[in-house]
Amino acid sequence: MSEDGSTLARRQLGKYLRNGREECGLTLQQAAELIERSASTLQRIEKGVVQHLRGADLEALSKIYEFDADHTAAMNGLAAQANEQSWWREYGDVIPNGFHIYAGLEAAACKLTTYEPEFVPGLLQTSAYASGVIRAAYPEDGAEEHARRVRFRMRRQARITRKYKPATLDVIVRESVLRGVVGGPRVMAAQLKHLSDMGTRPNVSVRVLPFSVGFPLGEQIGPFVVLEFGADRTGREIEPPVVYSESYLGELYLSKPHIVSQYHQAYSCLQRSSLHTVASRDLLRQVAKEYES
Repeated sequence: MSEDGSTLARRQLGKYLRNGREECGLTLQQAAELIERSASTLQRIEKGVVQHLRGADLEALSKIYEFDADHTAAMNGLAAQANEQSWWREYGDVIPNGFHIYAGLEAAACKLTTYEPEFVPGLLQTSAYASGVIRAAYPEDGAEEHARRVRFRMRRQARITRKYKPATLDVIVRESVLRGVVGGPRVMAAQLKHLSDMGTRPNVSVRVLPFSVGFPLGEQIGPFVVLEFGADRTGREIEPPVVYSESYLGELYLSKPHIVSQYHQAYSCLQRSSLHTVASRDLLRQVAKEYES
């Protein structure tokens, strides 16, 4: 998961090609020689880290591995998707180091499970709230650079607001998120109303973990996101889930099954102690009114 620029489409395509080679009983060296490429290049293609896969290579490999027409068409579709320029690249100058990887994972995820103890998650922020958070993090930015950072954050939200197959978003925010003022009372009132409204969408669940329950896990836990990528027609995971955990010193990408399972268990524990979605919306609107007054 650490290769910047690697996409799910490239990795899935690489898996299909590797399976095809192994079913034919060919070694990397043998298959590479048949398409007049080096074994190391073919290995990189199979790992999904080649930035641009040549059509001639894919056509030759499909013939060698005896893929049928449907299989070849699927390969071509994946290759076209893998070779597309990801939309977030245009914001490369304002994306924090390491966040390119997360942006790619987020754009491909079909479900995101998020816990946030301090801030409204980026996918649910209003532009005014996002502007306040970003201004505090990057006080030296000029007006245009600041505006680009805000636009990037807003554009990411299309993943959950689009009409066609929006991602599912399950969110728990600690009550401290409601009480920590960003941008002033007016900004907070609008943000909490927006958070409440977003929680009514069929693909979005928002719950509040109230102060009154203390610390259900018995220890502190920082913000995290579990990203899941769905399954293919056979029910197999397209990609293994990934946990993204951000701290002041950097980011962690965790994909070992037992670690992902621990984070799911932690989220379930937090969810059991959180207000239900309707009660959460009521609290969000109540606190929004407090800011308005």
